[in-house]
Amino acid sequence: MLTTKLLAAVSGALMLALVAPGASAADAMPGMAKAAKQELGASAAFAPDGSLLVATKQGEHVMLYRSNDDGKTWSAPTAVNAQPEQISADGENRPKIAFAADGGLLVAWTRPLGKPYSGAIRLARADDGQRFSAPLTVHKDPAEITHRFESLLTTPDNKVILAWIDKRDLEAAKSGKKPYRGAAIYAALSTDGGRSFQPEYKLADHSCECCRVTSALDRDGAPLFMWRHVFEPNERDHALARLKPDGQVESVQRATFDRWKVDGCPHHGPSLVVDEQGMRHAVWFNQKDGAGRVFYGQLVPGAEVRVEGQRQVGGARAAHADMAAAGGKLAIAWKEFDGERTQLRAQVSSDSGKSFTEIALAATDAASDQARVIRRHDKLFVFWRTEKEGFRLFPLP
Repeated sequence: MLTTKLLAAVSGALMLALVAPGASAADAMPGMAKAAKQELGASAAFAPDGSLLVATKQGEHVMLYRSNDDGKTWSAPTAVNAQPEQISADGENRPKIAFAADGGLLVAWTRPLGKPYSGAIRLARADDGQRFSAPLTVHKDPAEITHRFESLLTTPDNKVILAWIDKRDLEAAKSGKKPYRGAAIYAALSTDGGRSFQPEYKLADHSCECCRVTSALDRDGAPLFMWRHVFEPNERDHALARLKPDGQVESVQRATFDRWKVDGCPHHGPSLVVDEQGMRHAVWFNQKDGAGRVFYGQLVPGAEVRVEGQRQVGGARAAHADMAAAGGKLAIAWKEFDGERTQLRAQVSSDSGKSFTEIALAATDAASDQARVIRRHDKLFVFWRTEKEGFRLFPLP
């Protein structure tokens, strides 16, 4: 049973109906075929002034929605890209929102190209948070190949780093008739708040092909990126890269050890958070002991990453978990199909992940996006977009 406080948090959920139908196909990986689905992918973030921003696809534009009352009402949306172009907006590869240290509003997305599963990483900046400059392609490589699943990270010294899945090395290996596992992770660095980017560089070989990449700032401010990796010969666990101040790689370490052997991409990336005490927390999906599950664990740094407190999140059908930390609390949100409806659930910890309280937030019988956990100062919220109910915001206790 929920406590009165938790019930109040749930009943205080706010919503706006907004439906933008569309469909996308997943990468054609062996044994991992996926049906076309609604392109409901959206990102939400609170601006420095406390307003709620949502970026999502509408036709051939990324649209930015703004609410000054936590989702009760919304201003007319702004087109981030004035000129129409293809936009990717599924759950693993949606538009992203971030703020540069100088206050500039950044929106990044993947632009699908002509060939299947190809793409270009795009970014637009609004100096005043309203009027966007023409979008730029972050990477110099013009090849019509995979540049997709970008992760957008900003630093206090006004740097912007994007990292993404890139198949240029796979294509080169194919041309040379050499074996190559998976894809690679590339990154590009901006030192002027996202107005321009230096030439991209490789973080690591052998990433998985189509799981989202996640990022965070380490306890000392160093950029961290985490992704599903293909460890030899075909174990699809996760890797964690720590970067130097100039964006170059300091280390790449194995971060999970479930040893899932599968010749295909699960389309299920991780989420990474570093809390106020400097503890690294992660949630991820893997198969362990023959069962696919969502897991939570603390990634303890060292010569080798050590996973502590690994535990299952949700039930047998839990999927696509996300997390954030604020105000001494850690929150995980995910969706879970109960056989009839998709449930939105969350867990909140006040002791750095040692224990959690679970909360039932909402349910839908239609298509839905993945859950996003977002923060405003020391408060945590869950944002969820569904086909029928639209944008919904749930304050967490």
